[in-house]
Parts: sequence; structure tokens; C-alpha cells
Amino acid sequence: MPDELTVGELGRSIDALRGELRDGMAALNARLDRMVTTEVYAAQSAHTEWRMAELARELEKLRNEAARLEDDFEAYQRAEQERRERDRQTRLYSAIIPILLGVLAVAATIWAAIR
Repeated sequence: MPDELTVGELGRSIDALRGELRDGMAALNARLDRMVTTEVYAAQSAHTEWRMAELARELEKLRNEAARLEDDFEAYQRAEQERRERDRQTRLYSAIIPILLGVLAVAATIWAAIR
């Protein structure tokens, strides 16, 4: 029976297997300690989804605000352009009317002198 192991060799083999099993279990436990429970993962996922939705709402508000500000600015530019046009016309009339009155006065004086 040369192929058979002695009791001492069997004991050492069993001890080696137990050591390997213990090391494997320790490694597995170490990996499991780093893992997150399903409840924690679900809570984190729910919070992440909620935060993403909140950020999307805030982004939409900012986009709407930017669009409103852009519209307000365009309205301001149109109003300013109209005001400038009115001011230009007022200045033009303010210059032309006295000149026309002066020309009419001179024409009336010349007409009166000729008559």
C-alpha cells in the first residue's frame, strides 16, 4: 500500500485544506464587507434619480429665465430704437419749423415790399 497516505499526511492535508478554506472565506468576507446592501443601494439610486430630476427642473427654470431675459432685452432694444426715432423726428421738426417760419416771414416781407 505505498499509494495510501498515512494518518499524519492525511491530517496535514486536511489542515492545509482548512487553511485554504479559511483564507478563501476571509477573502470572500472582505469583499462582502465592501459591498453595499440592497436597501442602501436602492436608497442611493432613488436619491440620485430624485437629484437628477431636481437638477433637470432647475435647468429648465434657468433656460426659461434666460429666454425671458432675452425677450425682455429685445423688447427694450425695440423700445429704445422707437424712442430714438421719435427724438430724431422731434429734433428735425424743432429745426425745420423755425427755419420755415423765418423763410415765410422773409417771403411775406418781400411780398409786402413788392406790393
